[in-house]
Amino acid sequence: MNSQAVPAKENTPDILYLAFELSRKKWRLGFSDGRSATVRQVTISAGDLQACGEEIEKAKQRYGMAATAGVRSCYEAGREGFWLHRALTEKGIENMVVDASSIEVNRRQRRAKTDRMDVEKLVRQLIRYVRGERDVWRVVRVPDAEAEDLRQTHRELETLKEERTQHRLRIQSLLFTQGIDMKVGATFWKKLDGLRCWNQQPIPTQMKRRIEDECHRLQLVEVQIREIQKAQAERVKRADQDQVMEKVRKLQQLIGIGRSSSWIFVMELFGWRQFKNRREVAGAVGLTPTPYDSGDSVREQGISRAGNRRVRRLLIEIAWCWLRLQPNSKLSHWYKQRFAGGGARMRRIGIVAMSRRLLIDLWRYVEVGQIPAGAQLKAQ
Repeated sequence: MNSQAVPAKENTPDILYLAFELSRKKWRLGFSDGRSATVRQVTISAGDLQACGEEIEKAKQRYGMAATAGVRSCYEAGREGFWLHRALTEKGIENMVVDASSIEVNRRQRRAKTDRMDVEKLVRQLIRYVRGERDVWRVVRVPDAEAEDLRQTHRELETLKEERTQHRLRIQSLLFTQGIDMKVGATFWKKLDGLRCWNQQPIPTQMKRRIEDECHRLQLVEVQIREIQKAQAERVKRADQDQVMEKVRKLQQLIGIGRSSSWIFVMELFGWRQFKNRREVAGAVGLTPTPYDSGDSVREQGISRAGNRRVRRLLIEIAWCWLRLQPNSKLSHWYKQRFAGGGARMRRIGIVAMSRRLLIDLWRYVEVGQIPAGAQLKAQ
């Protein structure tokens, strides 16, 4: 690893650069003044903000800085979420959360990796970023505490639906071991006593007890799903001046956009993110192209997939629904002319391109009220 310090610009005010390498039990802190060739590193207990503040003061003294010198810090996005970012911000520290996948690494097959080397690399890249090299990594947009809290409802609902599927499949698998092939639906509980195994005998006692336990868990999950969906619907219908809920209601006016999809679009994207242009909108969900053009080799590598995976996955589903429910829209006509006559692979490629255009249209509709060309609204 290059141990040379990043050259400082003349008349640059004193700034203490701080990088965190986080783990469950301990944090490794790396400090630099941007001029010294070495990076000061210390280890503290995880979550000990008091010790972190003390080490910052020691680092300022070590580098001969004034106590009022500014501090710029960074850490990789991960399990800790954004609480550390908010804690540092409250202390007057300019912090940034970095997308770990965007950090450049040595492309050798085997590269040394330790916490010491990682935190030193983070410090040096932080210095480069602050001094103008914006391409060294990508900074994560941090939602405010309220926006982050609003995202919990649909994410819990997503988890519960996955658990519901797991319980159903587990019951079906248990039945299949006894020669019974059937799907688990709403009336399965009533049919359980009448089921017969491959030899026309009742389900064995312990097996039946296990299936009943799974049914109880399945019922509990279904009750929780209904309660959350009911709470969602009531909040959307509430006649208040909440701008976030107003955007949800606005999206629901479009045919093809339902309660669940409008909620996710707003809570994950439109409710708290501010976009300057359509490229930023597409980039936020990883729908930007990634061309490869080097020498005589020219090819398209597909979309970047670097953005919000929930919105990206939902967009693909909504795009297919849009073709069926909004057949007279300009976007649907564009897709049919360009891709409908091709094979299955061409149609899949086309639906991704359509998803990008649809997202941009939805953004314009939410922000400035511009209805997608040819789209129909639901009857009031």
